[in-house]
Amino acid sequence: MSLMRNLGIAAAGLALIGSMTLFTVDQREKALVLRFGEVKRLIEKPGLYAKIPFADQVLHIEGRTFMWSSDDKAVQVSDKQRYLVDAITLARVMDVQKFRETVGADLDLARARIETRLDAALRQTYGKRTFEAALSKDRDVMMQEIRDQVRGEAQALGIQIVDVRIRRTDLMKEVQEATFERMKSERLAEAQDLRGKGAAMNTQMKAEADRKAVEMTSEANRQAEVIRGEGDAERVKVFADATQKDPEFYAFYRSMEAYAQSLATKDTTLVLNPDSDFFKYFGARGTKPPEVAPAP
Repeated sequence: MSLMRNLGIAAAGLALIGSMTLFTVDQREKALVLRFGEVKRLIEKPGLYAKIPFADQVLHIEGRTFMWSSDDKAVQVSDKQRYLVDAITLARVMDVQKFRETVGADLDLARARIETRLDAALRQTYGKRTFEAALSKDRDVMMQEIRDQVRGEAQALGIQIVDVRIRRTDLMKEVQEATFERMKSERLAEAQDLRGKGAAMNTQMKAEADRKAVEMTSEANRQAEVIRGEGDAERVKVFADATQKDPEFYAFYRSMEAYAQSLATKDTTLVLNPDSDFFKYFGARGTKPPEVAPAP
């Protein structure tokens, strides 16, 4: 029992010495070895490393690219309107020793300092443009300007700014309703203007159609009168030609028309001289009509 206990104590002692002497560096991080607060080694590759117990201290630092989200940043554009901006910052620790010297390798402290510069960069970049520019192709140029302005502050802390992206640009809550009402009024005015233009165009088109209808009717009537006149002239010419060819037949035809019109009804009574030209085609002019015997 005594031997087993001694072996257990020895193993525990070795494990304790090993934990105080050996340490590992993960592939996702870097490490600084400090001896009494002074930097002795920078370790950037993963693996198992040794240190002097009680004298050396290992400081593990994030080696991957990390992301900070900065939400609801108030900015004012060139037209004096205020907006809320959400931004995303991608960064990584490049100078581990400077990072430790400036902010004590504290990412939260580094973020606070960089975000102060980010706020100023957002206000400066948006202040030179309108809201529409932030939603157009100028958006990429704006993000580059913001990134370049923040990089200087970050480099002084040993941090590299990989990129800054604008995720959202929106109206502040107190401005949204006023902007909505303004846009609504503008659209109503535009609709009213379009309706007015439509009504004016409708009236103009109707007047134009009425004018064309009158012109077409007048032209049709004119052409009808011309054709009718030409027809009457042709009729007169035909009659004139017929009269010249056979005047006696024309006189007979005219007399027949007169008989038909005069004796159209049974109640027609004519009081005429028997020698009148009207009876020219009823028999010999001046001949006495036969006497009729009286009834028995």
